[in-house]
Amino acid sequence: MDLFEKTRTFTRAKEATELGLYPYFQPLSGSEGVTATFKGKEVVMIGSNNYLGLTTHPKVCQAAIEAIEKYGTGCTGSRFLNGNLMFHEELDRRLAAFVGKEAGLVFPTGYQTNVGTISALVQKGDFVIIDKEDHASIVDGCFMSRGEMRRFKHNDPDSLDDALSKIPEDAGKLVVVDGVYSMGGDIAPLPELAEICRKYGARIMVDDAHSIGVLANGRGTAAHFGLTDEIDLIMGTFSKSLACIGGFIAGSAKTMHYVQHHARAFMFSASSPPSVAATALAALDVIETEPEHVQRLWDNTDYMRAGLHRLGYDTGASNTPIIPLYIYDQYRTVLAWHALIEEGVYTNPVVPPGVPPNGSLLRTSYMATHTTEHLDRALKGLETVGHNLDLIPETATLASV
Repeated sequence: MDLFEKTRTFTRAKEATELGLYPYFQPLSGSEGVTATFKGKEVVMIGSNNYLGLTTHPKVCQAAIEAIEKYGTGCTGSRFLNGNLMFHEELDRRLAAFVGKEAGLVFPTGYQTNVGTISALVQKGDFVIIDKEDHASIVDGCFMSRGEMRRFKHNDPDSLDDALSKIPEDAGKLVVVDGVYSMGGDIAPLPELAEICRKYGARIMVDDAHSIGVLANGRGTAAHFGLTDEIDLIMGTFSKSLACIGGFIAGSAKTMHYVQHHARAFMFSASSPPSVAATALAALDVIETEPEHVQRLWDNTDYMRAGLHRLGYDTGASNTPIIPLYIYDQYRTVLAWHALIEEGVYTNPVVPPGVPPNGSLLRTSYMATHTTEHLDRALKGLETVGHNLDLIPETATLASV
């Protein structure tokens, strides 16, 4: 069989495109802010991970400009060799201190952070145990390690207990969970999970990609639960609240020293450009000195959650600025996405395998920089489309009490 035969028989995207309903890889124009331009139409953006709206913050933008002027556009080498700047080492220290850990290590992307850290630490004879809804980068890190992967039911401490009980007592064990799940918007039950890890002598790593800048004044899930000292590794990304691209892992100094000498995704990738490192540092400064951004994010989240519930949308177990609208049907989910664009509202349609079977949803998420007017425009569009497509009860309105 020709290796490329699979490319000729892949028709799913082609069929959706011909119907004018293909929602992925669509180009946006305009700024990465509260509105965007999509196919010539202004839309309220409620699909971005720009939780604090810092991609357009004057201090953050100025930091990137000054870094380019001083250092140029790139490092042209890995941190292992010539691509290690003072910017990177300052970020290592600042981010570790921010999340309450002894040391940190900055990677070029969040994906590489998970892949590199997990594959470096989990070796032959070790086990890595993950939540069934963990991010793909965690799963790939497990596949790339030489250890054995086990899974437990989503946010189910009893299932984790059962999984760990079946692993040899003397084996190395790493449990990896998302702090906030990127599709469901729910928070991991860290107190229960951490207790079970202690019971079985397992280490625990938390992916805080969607928690940094959001929970506990921006310090993440472990701080949210007061468990910083009990979580062994805290991972975060720059592509959400830190307004650029990159990732980091934080833990003990010895663990970071080991990872930086064994994580192939770190050692053999060019380091973050100076402008990116400067952007992340400036965004971190803003989070630490201007707490009103986090508060505004939560005010907007509460406002939208209340409005969505008045309309009768099923938002599942979400308790964060990620609020999914469960539709449970792939075709109707894409139809709803398209109809909302027509109403001037941009959401993200998510269908299997991005979510479990029959778990299709519209992913919405909110920013500190949304005004009440933006949110009301979004709610009005969601009301109209919800009624037109029978997604919400016939009697539900924004005036519902």
